[in-house]
Amino acid sequence: MTRRRSSPRSRSRPDARPSKGSGRLRIIGGEYRRRLLPVLDNPGLRPTPDRVRETLFNWLATATPGARVLDLFAGTGALGLEALSRGAASALFIERDAQVARTLADNLHTLGAAERGRVQAGDALAFLAAGPSNSTAFSLAFLDPPFRQDLAEPCCERLEQGWLTPEAWVYLETETALDVCVPANWSLHREVRAGDSTGRLYRRLAQPDE
Repeated sequence: MTRRRSSPRSRSRPDARPSKGSGRLRIIGGEYRRRLLPVLDNPGLRPTPDRVRETLFNWLATATPGARVLDLFAGTGALGLEALSRGAASALFIERDAQVARTLADNLHTLGAAERGRVQAGDALAFLAAGPSNSTAFSLAFLDPPFRQDLAEPCCERLEQGWLTPEAWVYLETETALDVCVPANWSLHREVRAGDSTGRLYRRLAQPDE
């Protein structure tokens, strides 16, 4: 697959991503605006900061209502929950840590969003490798993989194997220093930086056979 490479950054990679949470996750817009949800005291949980989420969902204002959402490496589910709050039709959350996945499922029930949100405990790459069902096509995907584990590129590549609608939106958040390749038919729409991470929003361009 021909892939598009983003511009490399000169800053060194951090050894670990700092925790952004303080035990509570705040929904910042939509139906569940200002709702506070519990977050496990786990150093691996890094909800996308409020400022970045607000910027991202301003960009996605017309794309989120009615969207079918995939939240890989879901963690607290900050992005998928925000999408549901703003009118997404459904969201599937993939989270490897079983305890974190249970907390996320509990938070969906707390919000009254359990009918639209589903949590699947498991590895994101293994989930994608299994292939989509005939009825599965996501119009909005969020990827926030752990730093320094070389997960971003394989996930992007596997998403192209039938997981996305022809003109899906994909948000990828990585360490700023990472020189990441994405499929050549993904067009960079906007990007935002916060601390040592950079979020990039891509618009997928339909392939000729789609």
